Amino acid sequence: MISFEKVARKFGPITALEEITFSIEKGEFVFLTGPSGAGKSTLIKLILGEYLPSGGEIAINGEKISKIPRRKLYLWRRKLGVVFQDYKLLWDKTVWENIALPLQIRHLSTLEINSRIEKMLALIGLSDRGNLFPAQLAGGELQRTALARAVITAPEILLADEPTGNLDPKTSLEMMKLFKEINRSGTTVLMATHNAEIVDSLKARVIELSKGKIIRDEKEGKYCRHEDKKDD
Repeated sequence: MISFEKVARKFGPITALEEITFSIEKGEFVFLTGPSGAGKSTLIKLILGEYLPSGGEIAINGEKISKIPRRKLYLWRRKLGVVFQDYKLLWDKTVWENIALPLQIRHLSTLEINSRIEKMLALIGLSDRGNLFPAQLAGGELQRTALARAVITAPEILLADEPTGNLDPKTSLEMMKLFKEINRSGTTVLMATHNAEIVDSLKARVIELSKGKIIRDEKEGKYCRHEDKKDD
């Protein structure tokens, strides 16, 4: 489903990612780990098409991102759900209105929108918060709202960039239960995080980055070390 083949990304003289090769199958849950500056967010932005690779090729379901016209990238991004650490909610709109926005862009009927949002609010435990504005919510409620907006259109792939970074440990674990529930429904999840406790709480594949290189790829308890990519 997601394929990276010898992908590199440079910013002037700085190499953010180098020779990144991996593939993620449909329905997988994958953690992308590593310290700050390892290249996790850059990799997520490459999938979104915010950056183009300096070398190599990225494909989703066999479609190469580099071949998509820039003017049509917004259509490409509609296939993806994205959750950010800083939520990126619209603060002048209610929880209900924030979640409804992706459905309205797709011109769904009011009946269909209302039905989907009611089910989603029940799933994330915010049925009594739909009419509140983001400023009236706690951090965990904000992140659940952001997650609901990301998955309300049932995307094939959910990308999450440090989604628990602003949350306390208990709330973080509650969020992970929601991510796993969404994954069990068939959505492929790629989550960037440096939170070891979160990673250890789930039996999922781990791709570890260090200084822009893959140094470990752990799948189902098997370690595939990229020996030729180790730092000196």
